[in-house]
Amino acid sequence: MRIAIVTDAWEPQVNGVVRTLQSVRGVLEAQGHAVLVISPDRFLSLPCPTYPEIRLAMTRTATVGALIADFAPDAIHLATEGPLCLAARRWCLRNGTPFTTAYHTQFPDYVSARSGVPAEWIWRYIRWFHAPAQAILASTPSIRQTLVDHGLEQVRHWGRGVDLGCFHAGVVPDPALAALPGPVQLYVGRVAVEKNIEAFLATRRPGTRVVVGDGPARAELEARYPEALFLGPRFGSALAATYAAADVFVFPSRTDTFGLVMIEALACGTPVAAYPVTGPVDVIGPQVGALDDDLEAAIAAALRCDRATCAAYGAGFTWEASAAQFLAALVPIGTDTRAVA
Repeated sequence: MRIAIVTDAWEPQVNGVVRTLQSVRGVLEAQGHAVLVISPDRFLSLPCPTYPEIRLAMTRTATVGALIADFAPDAIHLATEGPLCLAARRWCLRNGTPFTTAYHTQFPDYVSARSGVPAEWIWRYIRWFHAPAQAILASTPSIRQTLVDHGLEQVRHWGRGVDLGCFHAGVVPDPALAALPGPVQLYVGRVAVEKNIEAFLATRRPGTRVVVGDGPARAELEARYPEALFLGPRFGSALAATYAAADVFVFPSRTDTFGLVMIEALACGTPVAAYPVTGPVDVIGPQVGALDDDLEAAIAAALRCDRATCAAYGAGFTWEASAAQFLAALVPIGTDTRAVA
């Protein structure tokens, strides 16, 4: 197939949306499919208010439409709800061209956390944006139900995967981290207000709290919690060695739809502690981690999990399976029947 993916999230951003799209594209291209990614790096862009790392593309509907038309895709997927995908959505509707969308992030909750705007106000936009899609791809049953509860019923499952060539039980732990006073408690991800990292840093269990990643809240949190170790971003084998050196992976977010970092940590044998909220409740079972409204209790319980069991569970998430689900959910141009499954 010839597949056009339009996304407002792309390199150099480092987040779950970008990693998912990159990984699935890699699998699809290896299978012989042609994939066009229309992303902000093609256009003049402006920094997103309150989050300058995210660039918002400045372009016209006709420009985005011309890129799609020149590629002559068999299917079109709109990955995000930003200006690029708005332009593509407008072009598709004008031309009677079917498309699929995805609900990658709890956008209403993110906006509410950053601006104080009630989440339900943002849901009005989410409903409007996704309503014309032939299918909306969602990563977990909880997110599917959330969308259905908000009147969006054409939902298809699209799971996530792990690069098992990088993240696996045989990874050698980072010796510098392994030597820290234990247990080593690790967070990996964006350092931003919506990730609720302060809930992790405020815990008082013995050991060392380690934060890997960067973002707009890092300087403030680093100043307020000098006893924590902030390492900045890590990738690839260095990140895998960091996961392997941790005794527990702590995922304090209450707004993520999935949490790729959780399954990467598990694949390296590291159990997960999290709140019992959307994302963790669909991913973390009692043998590989612990969910509790008391994060300290979750950490204590997760530390008792068997690392070999965690690694075996994490190895069950593959990008090949994720790409197959993505491919199956696409609606070929010329099809006007909504896919609901």
